[in-house]
Amino acid sequence: MKKPSKRYRESAKALDPAKTYQLKEAVAALKKMTPTKFDGAVDLHFNLNVDSKKSDQMVRGTVVLPHGTGRKIRVAVFCKGEHERIAKDSGADIVGGNELIDKVAGGFLDFDCAIATPDMMKDLSKLGKVLGPRGLMPSPKTGTVTNDIAKAIEDVKKGKVEFRVDKQGGVHLSVGRISFAEEQIYDNANCVVEALTEARPASVKGKFVKSLFISLTMNPGLRLEI
Repeated sequence: MKKPSKRYRESAKALDPAKTYQLKEAVAALKKMTPTKFDGAVDLHFNLNVDSKKSDQMVRGTVVLPHGTGRKIRVAVFCKGEHERIAKDSGADIVGGNELIDKVAGGFLDFDCAIATPDMMKDLSKLGKVLGPRGLMPSPKTGTVTNDIAKAIEDVKKGKVEFRVDKQGGVHLSVGRISFAEEQIYDNANCVVEALTEARPASVKGKFVKSLFISLTMNPGLRLEI
């Protein structure tokens, strides 16, 4: 088992492993942790009381972080005709139709989010095995299959992120960078908690969120009050 780093051990000394933190209190504690040489990510980790094998207990959705993600999002738009001009004017980083599909099929994946117009989905389906496992396949459920290309690009650039439960019942999502002000991290994290709570499937009985932690890259996590 790998030994924790000196930074990790120093940060852990100031924490009570048995304590459950209020969100604002936890954010303040993260800001006091031993800093890294880079702008570390602040992440939320949910453990949900769901069976992801059951279709009626699939938890999936999107949320626009009020203060963004803290990183530049490269957007690829699969479209044709007039939509190409709109996509370029709206700030898309990569725009194209079937030629872009062929490029991605050949291994090009230099983007963080993919948006497509409905008429492109039939041809785009051939990339399911490439984009699907990476969470890049456009979907109507997340607003990334739409004719309103400008709005979709704007939302993504502002900080729209997708969440989806994994096979173990977990949801893991970045809510910003440690360089953000405490209030910005709190606002983003609170927004995610509210969005995920609203996504609770009707078929789930009892407690929905079994546990919730917040963490900073290369530092220990803090258990949050649910």
